Amino acid sequence: MNFARTMRALMVAPALCLMAGAALAQSYPNKPVRLVLPYSPGGIIDYVGRTMAQGLSTTLGQSVVAENRPGAGGITGTDTVARSAPDGYNLVLMDPAIVINPTLQASMPYDLFKQLTTVSIISTSPEVVVVAPDLPIKSLADLIAYGKANPGKLNFASAGIGTTPHLAGELFKQRTGIDATHVPYRSIGQSYPDMMNNKVQFAFSSIAGALPFTTDNRVRAIATTGNVRSNVYPDLPTVQETGLAGFEVDLWLGIFAPAATPADVIGKLNDAIRTTLKDPEVIKALAKVGVDPRGTTQKEGEAFLRDEFTKWKKVIEDGKIKEQQ
Repeated sequence: MNFARTMRALMVAPALCLMAGAALAQSYPNKPVRLVLPYSPGGIIDYVGRTMAQGLSTTLGQSVVAENRPGAGGITGTDTVARSAPDGYNLVLMDPAIVINPTLQASMPYDLFKQLTTVSIISTSPEVVVVAPDLPIKSLADLIAYGKANPGKLNFASAGIGTTPHLAGELFKQRTGIDATHVPYRSIGQSYPDMMNNKVQFAFSSIAGALPFTTDNRVRAIATTGNVRSNVYPDLPTVQETGLAGFEVDLWLGIFAPAATPADVIGKLNDAIRTTLKDPEVIKALAKVGVDPRGTTQKEGEAFLRDEFTKWKKVIEDGKIKEQQ
């Protein structure tokens, strides 16, 4: 009798779990959703995150609350979501550092591919190559030629070790063979006064960080890093157009949830995100900082995440890049 009861319980349990999951999906969301922004206020994550939270609140019919949880290059805020209840009420908006940190850091508090799932890659934005105005450089070809003719005399700025601007510069060094010294700053914006004074000579910058300085020619923009030309800098060629085939650096942003979140809930979130990204007001707001809406399916997002992980892992390992240099 005990054996029979045990077997019945084992057969009933999965059905109950499925029923509970379906009930959760049908009622979701019935309370505010938290969107963690794992950086300090004022940056691109903060701006896009608050724009998306406002749009998603309308789409979902429930408040989506943006919450800054900065620390450790995005790891602290991401970890809070990785360890939170997998019910769709805790999400994180993150940039390429989410795939860079697992290779760069000596240890991680969470497993990216076991504890998190991609809801959607929501946006795409190229970087822009900027140079000091005192240099005789008008194009990427000029920069490469100058670097080869002046080995060791180029410094490039970044927003910190392991950030996308840093690894873009390392990838550029690896592809061109030029010798340039990395100079990390706390943010890319902090590097511009030194670039204007020729203390650092170039950088791969976010468009949002570059715009205030390129519009009045305090620094010179020479190329962008996307597959196609940027709407913000339509007259600039891409790095690929200048001859570095396959060179692409994308400051993409994605929304992630705990891995065990029910598939139906992920589906609702994905639909809401893609609908929000079609809102003309959201599109207009993102365009102000050089960000284009993307919106992938969950499956597309997961495949993209693994490709980006593999790409930057190779750059880090080939460049022997360490957390502290």
